[in-house]
Amino acid sequence: MGKEQPWAAGPGEGVPLPSQPTEGAVFGWGMNNAGQLGLSDEEDRESPCHVKLLRTQKVVYISCGEEHTAVLTKSGGVFTFGAGSCGQLGHDSMNDEVNPRRVLELMGSEVTQIACGRQHTLAFVPSSGLIYAFGCGARGQLGTGHTCNVKCPSPVKGYWAAHSGQLSARADRFKYHIVKQIFSGGDQTFVLCSKYENSSPAVDFRTMNQAHYTSLINDETIAVWRQKLSEHNNANTINGVVQILSSAACWNGSFLEKKIDEHFKTSPKIPGIDLNSTRVLFEKLMSSQHSMILEQILNSFESCLIPQLSSSPPDVEAMRIYLILPEFPLLQDSKYYITLTIPLAMAILRLDTNPSKVLDNWWSQVCPKYFMKLVNLYKGAVVYLLRGRKTFLIPVLFNNYVTAALKLLEKLYKVNLKVKHVEYDTFYIPEISNLVDIQEDYLMWFLHQAGMKARPSIIQDTVTLCSYPFIFDAQAKTKMLQTDAELQMQVAVNGANLQNVFMLLTLEPLLARSPFLVLHVRRNNLVGDALRELSIHSDIDLKKPLKVIFDGEEAVDAGGVTKEFFLLLLKELLNPIYGMFTYYQDSNLLWFSDTCFVEHNWFHLIGITCGLAIYNSTVVDLHFPLALYKKLLNVKPGLEDLKELSPTEGRSLQELLDYPGEDIEETFCLNFTICRESYGVIEQKKLIPGGDKVTVRKDNRQEFVDAYVNYVFQISVHEWYTAFSSGFLKVCGGKVLELFQPSELRAMMVGNSNYNWQELEETAVYKGDYSATHPTVKLFWETFHEFPLEKKKKFLLFLTGSDRIPIYGMASLQIVIQSTASGEEYLPVAHTCYNLLDLPKYSSKEILSARLTQALDNYEGFSLA
Repeated sequence: MGKEQPWAAGPGEGVPLPSQPTEGAVFGWGMNNAGQLGLSDEEDRESPCHVKLLRTQKVVYISCGEEHTAVLTKSGGVFTFGAGSCGQLGHDSMNDEVNPRRVLELMGSEVTQIACGRQHTLAFVPSSGLIYAFGCGARGQLGTGHTCNVKCPSPVKGYWAAHSGQLSARADRFKYHIVKQIFSGGDQTFVLCSKYENSSPAVDFRTMNQAHYTSLINDETIAVWRQKLSEHNNANTINGVVQILSSAACWNGSFLEKKIDEHFKTSPKIPGIDLNSTRVLFEKLMSSQHSMILEQILNSFESCLIPQLSSSPPDVEAMRIYLILPEFPLLQDSKYYITLTIPLAMAILRLDTNPSKVLDNWWSQVCPKYFMKLVNLYKGAVVYLLRGRKTFLIPVLFNNYVTAALKLLEKLYKVNLKVKHVEYDTFYIPEISNLVDIQEDYLMWFLHQAGMKARPSIIQDTVTLCSYPFIFDAQAKTKMLQTDAELQMQVAVNGANLQNVFMLLTLEPLLARSPFLVLHVRRNNLVGDALRELSIHSDIDLKKPLKVIFDGEEAVDAGGVTKEFFLLLLKELLNPIYGMFTYYQDSNLLWFSDTCFVEHNWFHLIGITCGLAIYNSTVVDLHFPLALYKKLLNVKPGLEDLKELSPTEGRSLQELLDYPGEDIEETFCLNFTICRESYGVIEQKKLIPGGDKVTVRKDNRQEFVDAYVNYVFQISVHEWYTAFSSGFLKVCGGKVLELFQPSELRAMMVGNSNYNWQELEETAVYKGDYSATHPTVKLFWETFHEFPLEKKKKFLLFLTGSDRIPIYGMASLQIVIQSTASGEEYLPVAHTCYNLLDLPKYSSKEILSARLTQALDNYEGFSLA
């Protein structure tokens, strides 16, 4: 009789456990005329199929009869299915079962062995020492003393004793036997037993014998390999090691989560793997003493394991390899990007739809540190490939490699959108701005989106990074938006030029169009003129480069006049005296007023103006909260946004949410209303219908806070914001804008606070008698660098019209300092539109500091601060 195995097969059927039986997944294939495969039907199978109904039962052993199957679980339960015509299923019936069903008569007893004959079944319970049999008894194979069929588990006759039990004093110890192991086959039953005296415990089929199963990769295995390789470094030894290292099954079963049998719960949502033990083992392998084994791992991964990963794994348990491999430290080494890292990405991207979703689910369950390491791994691969772009002799290979890395990052990005493992900017690759011509890349992408070919067919499949916008940081996105703006401007200019040629040919030159958006305005009626000018221009005209002409002034607009126009117009429009916006003193921010009597087109004009400022690369000093930029990008503002706009209100609502007591009604005395001042009169606004009659309680306080925030940012300002956004999006709307995060959109419009004062000095330009080494210039920078932060910011506001810097950084300001013939008694003068400072030749640091401070203190500027 052959050695028993943790799987079995009857004639014409097969129901094996997977390569690592501690995982508990059952597969069946072959004849299924009576449902003996447990697949809920009676259809034969030509390939292994997962018995999903047993997934959560922790199956550790299987035995098969001719047309029925019995399985043993880790807890000692027995399930049977298939043919039941002789009662061999033990369900107190002669019916067939196509689904696994528990043998209820054995519940309460911990079974440790099962065995199936042709049409009968055995089960051994060590606590009592009894063997139970059921099914066909025609040949006496049940051992019940008769030849009748039995449809419920019945004890086999005999003197059986429990190994751990005590016999009574009167019992004849020499009559009793201790069961060691049961066997069954055909119409026969055998029991291997021992005398009661000096007996050893019975075999437990639930206990794994490692010799029968897949080799595991652990500290013990590594130690054995190391010894063998040092003693017998021959082909046979190496082949044995490589065979195991190249087996996905060996890796999949090696790092199971043992805590509370977590690995038995493996599912599309639970990987059942201990990644910590994976990481520890790989770290040990990186030591010099394991160099020979590490070499074999590299060879096995490169030549066998990764290339042979299946696109359709047989079960979720076969997918743990995709979590294990990223823990291998050498994947982070750029030397192995082409041979390990990229091929792994390709293998992941080859996965069929369902296993691909499983991996997404597992990634959503891993710790943020693991997820971030995976993101950084493929970001590094992208940078490496872009830097070595010219070394690839075959462009197709480069495109395939880069596309694989980017698509893998895209897959991770989509997972992160749902679970927020890391911040969105973790996916940014700042190096891209220096490694890729973003303008060219965007143009290629734009033409591809339009269905046009930018270049000959040989490189028409060139990867465009703009297809993966989540890797672009704010600067790169701004470059994309400006490229889009220039593209649309050029389209508008070309359209105007084409029309002008047509008009000349038709002798109608008076209808010729300007290639610029030209605004004629008067300083003393700036708002009215701007409304008039912008209302007569079409949406296409707004895409043209802006030129501003102030009435009666001959200055050529090279950018400075346009900047002055934006500063003056926005200063006028945002003035609180018009009641269009409410000024929040504790945050120095503006928000749309609840009530306003100006026409909607004023808000529309502000929106257009803000859009034009972005479109014409002009930073403006706007004091709006992040909530405005969220709304422009269809992101709903929340309580954090109210805390920014109105810290007092925000803190009060947070205190309401955090209050631990039950007496909220008595403590806060609130209902679903909000009080707002309108021209000196306090008005009560209902947050929900009948809100004045709804008291805020512990169970509805979150609803109250949500309604409060929604009123401030949505309901109360709907018509004014709608007019503003329609004007803004008329100029700036489009796919590129949707790529921005709210904070990035704000930084692009009003600048950011990433100050680098040394860079400001290094990029400064000097005119007249001044140079970087002039004594007055040296005094100026010594004085400036000694200023506190707030005073430095005030200088920026004085010189540029904003205390924030453009998104491209301090260098893009490029301030200009020029000498003047005026004496030391004069103050420095700023030409805000040109970032130009007239600096008299002060003879001492004290005088310079005093005059500059006085100029800053006297400056009113364009801001609300």
